[in-house]
Amino acid sequence: MSTNSNSENPTRRTLLKQVAGTAMAIALPQVAISAPASEVALENSHFRVTFDSATGALTGLERKASGWKIHRRPELGASFRMLAPLPTRRDNFILGHRQHAVRVEKTGNRVHLEWNNLLSEHGGVLPIRFMATVTLDGDALKFESSLENNSSLVVETAEYPCLGDFSAPAPDAPLWRREMWYGNLQSQEIYPHFKNNEGYWGVDFPVKTGNSNRSLFSLIQSADQGLYVQLNDHVARYLVQYMYEQKPGVLESIHNEVPREETTSGKTVHLEFRTTHFPFLAQKSSIDLTPIVLRTYSGDWQSGLDLYKQWRETWFRQIHVPNWAKDVHSWQQLQINDPEDSLCIRYSDLVKYGEECARNGVRAIQLVGWNRGGQDRGNPTQDIDPRLGTWQELHNAIARIQALGVKIVLFGKFNWADVTTSWYRRELYKFDDKDPYGEPYEHGGYAYLTPTQLAGINKRRFAVMCFQCAAYRDIAAKEFEKVAALQPAGFLYDEVCHHGPALYCFAADHGHPVPAFIYRGDIPMAKALDEVVKGSPDFLFSGEGPEDILLQYYPLSYFRINDGHPPVCRYIDSQAPLMVAVTGFDDREMLNRILMYRYIISYEPYNFKGHLSDFPLTLEYGKKIDALRSRYKDRLWDAAYRDKLGARVTAGGQPHDLYSVFRNANGKRAVVVVNESATEHLSAQVDVATPGKLVLVTPENPDPVPASGSIAVPPRSAAVVMET
Repeated sequence: MSTNSNSENPTRRTLLKQVAGTAMAIALPQVAISAPASEVALENSHFRVTFDSATGALTGLERKASGWKIHRRPELGASFRMLAPLPTRRDNFILGHRQHAVRVEKTGNRVHLEWNNLLSEHGGVLPIRFMATVTLDGDALKFESSLENNSSLVVETAEYPCLGDFSAPAPDAPLWRREMWYGNLQSQEIYPHFKNNEGYWGVDFPVKTGNSNRSLFSLIQSADQGLYVQLNDHVARYLVQYMYEQKPGVLESIHNEVPREETTSGKTVHLEFRTTHFPFLAQKSSIDLTPIVLRTYSGDWQSGLDLYKQWRETWFRQIHVPNWAKDVHSWQQLQINDPEDSLCIRYSDLVKYGEECARNGVRAIQLVGWNRGGQDRGNPTQDIDPRLGTWQELHNAIARIQALGVKIVLFGKFNWADVTTSWYRRELYKFDDKDPYGEPYEHGGYAYLTPTQLAGINKRRFAVMCFQCAAYRDIAAKEFEKVAALQPAGFLYDEVCHHGPALYCFAADHGHPVPAFIYRGDIPMAKALDEVVKGSPDFLFSGEGPEDILLQYYPLSYFRINDGHPPVCRYIDSQAPLMVAVTGFDDREMLNRILMYRYIISYEPYNFKGHLSDFPLTLEYGKKIDALRSRYKDRLWDAAYRDKLGARVTAGGQPHDLYSVFRNANGKRAVVVVNESATEHLSAQVDVATPGKLVLVTPENPDPVPASGSIAVPPRSAAVVMET
């Protein structure tokens, strides 16, 4: 097919109807029509990667250590894809397989590629130049690229690198994609089942996407090995998506099974993986795209995370954390008002909660709903609510509670503005995020307490505020001065991890480039807040589930976990202060997970609206866990968290998954084993390589007793086997 033709190509609908028995039967493919005539290869002991010398498409990728052909079929080679909307037609793609490369040249361990004057699907040839350099350096395959847009259009997206035939290590080997979000390592199967994550009405093929504002890496994991995909830029200049697209679709829509054959219904079966850059490159401008690094690893997700940790050490800055927040301790979260005006606790009555915490060894209270309107109303105001008392009463209560040795951490948020307030209608509307049509992005808000609000009838909806706007950051900093004036020990920034539906702001009057990637404003906002409390070096900044990059500014992370939770943040940093909610009235299972993962306990009776004394069973068991961690601090708190590495636990000859391993400075291991059976003892075998003398301790029986490795764990309890 000629790349010099200016004629419009067949429509997408026509392409979808074609049945040619090749990849060209699929709409918008990123594949070559036939096997390449010649190849340029990079090869070392880790990788062999090949490129078509005519098109520049990546035609092969093999992991040498295991023989895994990650990209298997040369005829499905892919290069790039771009989106450059026309004034009258947004659906104007530039497809790499329709281009000829003007340069495919190998120099040492690099391949240089270049495409120029690109043929678009509906706009003819465009004066756009795309250049890439692929470098094979040891076990890392690095894709660097740049884009020159000399056309009159905006290049909204550029997808590179692209793997047109992402293949499992074997036909029966499953694959998952895994990315970080909210203190978890989220996992979704992509083979042999592929469920569509996007609206069925909006895509032609099943699609899954993951966003770089959540995770700077993606793991494509098989049972015993994986591919690690890293965005080699922690500054996050713009959005990058990890995109998985299963073509032509699945066999059936109940289990979403992927066809195992090479073709189905005369169409080629293949999984495409692309990293989609969103630079919104204006006309007559250029950009260096975020480099993408591919590495492979053996083992499970921990091995993939080890690669991320290596890179993270080159840029992550450890922020000061007050000593009290680093030691073994627990919190209580307490809400005193909500948007339906429950007005639960007056400021003057807070001291009795502080006294209860002090009696029970709880070191901090996260105080929620203290500001005007209560939780999730009135944002971003940090004014006190006169219905709960005076400013002086709140200030005095904080001081009295902290004199008892219980820290007060005030809860708040700045990413939303309550659209029902006169402040928003009068002023704040100027600083909300605007979409490409000039309309404000909106968050649906949250429902509280009353049937009317729980039905969604009178929720307080939020405008999404623009953190790339310096004027709004100044407003937030002035509000935060009100927090600092109350002299708490810290601030917990709720929902610091997201901006609702907004990713970019298109407002022309905010003083930022248009469009502006909203998440790039998170760090300037954090710095603006930090500037307010510069004179208080022990002020604790914390946040709800901050992304890993934001842990440099909000070092204590608070989040919630469920069954199957992978402790990704703990594995990345053994000593990071990570806190998890405990809400049940006999919540031993959650408390045992907290022991297993070295998390801080956040007691939250009645969903953080009650007294500690409201759930005595939970409180007493939690106190035993913290006492055990304090007694064996060097083994269970100051030690390195190794997840399951370094030990193996079996029960009845079968693997037992509920355990974790800690290794102290002397190399001695402690293995926490959890039994979640409600009625049965767990007879388990704990195997550690070349063990020394072993002892056993439990929360109920903290005195050490000799152990052989064969242990009995009571129902709903935990045991710790330690090398001495």
